[in-house]
Amino acid sequence: MNEQIPVKNVTPVKVHKPKGEGQGKRHDSRSRIYVRAVKGPLESFRRFFGLIFLGLFAIIPWLQYNGQQAVLLDIGEQRFTIFSLTLWPQDLTLLAYIFIVSAFALFFVTTFAGRVWCGFMCPQTTWVYIYTWFEEKFEGPRNKRMKLDERPMDADKFMRKTAKHTAWVVVALLTALTFVGYFTPIGALFIDFFTFNVGFWAGFSVIFFAVCTYGNAGYMREIMCTHICPYARFQSAMFDKDTFTVSYDATRGEKRGPRPRKLSHEDVKQKGLGDCIDCNLCVQVCPTGIDIRNGLQYECINCGACVDACNGVMEKMNYPKGLISFTSEHELSGGKTNIIRPKLVGYFVVLVIMIGLLFANIYTRSPVEVDIIRDRNSLYRETNEGLIENVYTIKVLNKTQQRQSYTVEIKGLPDYQYIGKQEFEVEGSAVYSTPISVATDAYNLEDTVTDIFISVTVTVNGETVTVDEPTKFLYR
Repeated sequence: MNEQIPVKNVTPVKVHKPKGEGQGKRHDSRSRIYVRAVKGPLESFRRFFGLIFLGLFAIIPWLQYNGQQAVLLDIGEQRFTIFSLTLWPQDLTLLAYIFIVSAFALFFVTTFAGRVWCGFMCPQTTWVYIYTWFEEKFEGPRNKRMKLDERPMDADKFMRKTAKHTAWVVVALLTALTFVGYFTPIGALFIDFFTFNVGFWAGFSVIFFAVCTYGNAGYMREIMCTHICPYARFQSAMFDKDTFTVSYDATRGEKRGPRPRKLSHEDVKQKGLGDCIDCNLCVQVCPTGIDIRNGLQYECINCGACVDACNGVMEKMNYPKGLISFTSEHELSGGKTNIIRPKLVGYFVVLVIMIGLLFANIYTRSPVEVDIIRDRNSLYRETNEGLIENVYTIKVLNKTQQRQSYTVEIKGLPDYQYIGKQEFEVEGSAVYSTPISVATDAYNLEDTVTDIFISVTVTVNGETVTVDEPTKFLYR
């Protein structure tokens, strides 16, 4: 009981907190962050990557396939059209597989390379950089923007702010129109919106998403990443010591401090200084306003802006690059990154299995859906010829996008009479209903309830498909 508890002396690190620069609190959660522009390979790659996905987002709803919009997620008609594939509520399992594949792909990539989705592909990040680009064009680089916000309102400031917000509103409106265009015919949407003939829900959706885009990318920005997005919270469950994340090499960088550029690298080491010159550029270019030198933080979105900024400084100082880099905890501690490890292999195996199940589900998907509805007004009736008759309604869903011909027959009932359309055509991606009657002699019925099948046959692309839908034939 007399043993003392060992005490470890911990030196607190300097934590960077963004300053309001005379502005005070713009939001309750943090002061304003003025992001500095950066150039470098990662920034160029991120812009190129973002431009590709931004272009796909803008172009896809305008594509045509077989005379109609190639991608149309029509919620009102409960029909999702993706080129030659049309999904209905009956295809819920297919959508579930798509979401599962997307989730495990995200888990796999995050375990391997950290939050690269957030830094390179997330729409929030992409639109924030677009808005920041307009901000720089109209208000100038970081230092000028800070001074501009400190100035009282004058004609120059008013014109710059007006131009910036006008550009933001235009981008938000085009974004909202394009996004809503995935759910309603986009050509008619643009015409109807700008001629004030748009429907209530379509118009409301455009205004709603435009306001959300303007608010998220223009004002909330990093708040979405640090306080609202759930992905920032559960990312740690997928990280391990072999995950590649943006990290600062404290062993090489400390003790940090300024020094003249003419001082050689060897002289710097002799003075007990590390490679970090404490220029704070890594903080200024960070879209979430963190100091990567404080270690791994959940706010970091792995965009790599601090990597480019630090490499640029190291190049000017004639120091080796990589003081801040995409690396693993094992490499920082002098070890070697284990690329192939159980968690990563497990995610990969599950991802491959889910992709296989997705394609198997698509391959085995029936091009026709049949539903049989019995007449609820009477269980059966006796005809003038003395036959027992049951009445049904056949609903046929054509899951293809072409007009198809269908044939109906009854299985499991001997010597029956069929009354109604036995052959009919259904337009592509449409539902067709028709009433039919089935009658037979009572002597052919061995029980009061007979299990039968109403069979619907269609030939699609040279392949004959038959759907046998079970139902009951009732008597007495």
